[in-house]
Amino acid sequence: MSAVIGEKVPNFGVSEWVQGSPTNFDQEKDHIVILEVFQVNCPGCFMHALPEAIEIYNKYKDDGVRVLGLATAFEDFDKNTLDNLKMLAETGEVVGETKNALSMYGQLKDGKLPYKIPFPLGMDNLTKTSGEISQEKIMQFIYPQIPDFDSQSEDYKKQIIQRVKDYMKSKEYSAETFEKFALQGTPSTIIVDRKGILRDVSFGQTGHIEPLIQKLLAED
Repeated sequence: MSAVIGEKVPNFGVSEWVQGSPTNFDQEKDHIVILEVFQVNCPGCFMHALPEAIEIYNKYKDDGVRVLGLATAFEDFDKNTLDNLKMLAETGEVVGETKNALSMYGQLKDGKLPYKIPFPLGMDNLTKTSGEISQEKIMQFIYPQIPDFDSQSEDYKKQIIQRVKDYMKSKEYSAETFEKFALQGTPSTIIVDRKGILRDVSFGQTGHIEPLIQKLLAED
């Protein structure tokens, strides 16, 4: 089941919680839920998205807003691992490009984050991809990204189908949440209202998250 903004949100995929109590969207009734989807090997996630999520957590945790962190992997499968997420949660140690970038900007203390991520952290459900890529799977990937795909020229359609096929072949693993919510990359933020309706899915730095939370808090 794919997620659609304005409709009841499906649960996100999680293979293991490394911090905090296990939960999911259907267990957070009457809460506004912010799911921050990141990769362990993603400098932008640690320089912008996670600090912003921590700020929102500290500011709104007593107002019925739940912040959850979910590590996923759509590339660098050797670094974006459950073990590295556990290490992050337990010791604040970061790896790969994240470590390089944060070191360069003087944002690490003894090679570790100078703060603890205070909210629950889980790992997306990753499954090893099988060799067979069906036409149906390709189209499921294309339509959310290019809604008017059918009205495009035949050449364009062939080109896009081939590109998606190549991309799917290059992926060692398929990440359930990443695909269910048709995420474009990390960091991504998924926002669900108190009634369990998906209200927003955004990628990268957007600056609209806090105003949206205030709007949702004002709703009955």
